[in-house]
Amino acid sequence: MATPPQYESFAAVTMLVLGLLVLLARASAAMFDDPDGGDDRDRSPDRDGEPRPETPATGAARIERRAGASDGWNDPPGVTVEDDPAKSARARDEDTPGDGPWGPNGAEVDARRSPAADALSTGALLANVAVSQGFFGVVVIGAAWFASIPPADLGVAVGDPWSVGPPALAAGAAVGVALYVANELSASVLDSTGVDYSESLRAHLAPETLRGWAVLLGVVLPIIAGFEELLFRAALVGAFAAGFGVSPWALAIASSVAFAVGHGAQGPGGVAVTGVLGFALAAAFVLTGSLLVVVVAHYLINALEFVIHEGLGVEWA
Repeated sequence: MATPPQYESFAAVTMLVLGLLVLLARASAAMFDDPDGGDDRDRSPDRDGEPRPETPATGAARIERRAGASDGWNDPPGVTVEDDPAKSARARDEDTPGDGPWGPNGAEVDARRSPAADALSTGALLANVAVSQGFFGVVVIGAAWFASIPPADLGVAVGDPWSVGPPALAAGAAVGVALYVANELSASVLDSTGVDYSESLRAHLAPETLRGWAVLLGVVLPIIAGFEELLFRAALVGAFAAGFGVSPWALAIASSVAFAVGHGAQGPGGVAVTGVLGFALAAAFVLTGSLLVVVVAHYLINALEFVIHEGLGVEWA
């Protein structure tokens, strides 16, 4: 005789994982805060319409855009830092690979990177994210197994191609590209209004070598997408709706708020955009009933952001 699902036990573990994730998010937000307390992209003018005075951080960003640092992914044309007269004597003294404000290969460190988080290397940050979220994911999966939660409640209907087959993959790809475009447009609108939308975390996680990009795209981002969709959509929406008879749309709203809070490191604008994005993913999960659809969509959103912004250096705004 099959063991009946223990939704209360599963809910307790899920909420514990969610609470720990929010605490880690708050710690990350403190680590990646812009030391100047402003928009790390710093594109908006002062209230009187005049451009903001150039600070060392914005000056570094300006030179970085002209310098075209080599990171193993692309080699944009432009003057080298050594040829730029704006580089000070102090900076030249500190110009060693992987050390000082100019970063590896004699190129300047992205001005979006915070000094506190620079204490950890990109590799260490990627490993930390992969291990922590991977561990939380294993805990949620283990809790679902011990609590006998039906896989279909989590959006995994074995044998249904629209849940775990090629049609689900295609639907996820379409949703992911559409949400990426919508996400970029929303960020551009917020940026034009001067609302803080921090890119510090993404800048810290961006690799400098092809091997690093392979790890990011092939390991870290799939783990992030898989765990966050398992927690925020499959568990908080699918399992809770099936187990407690709550409207999945009400749960979609609640989970989207939690999803936004868990991305506090992206600043107020990032939290707002992430909340809307989270609800869109939750809606896709409710409508399709497929965890695979939202995992693929989530992965594509993150991967496109990294490749287009950090890899190719393209900015929408």
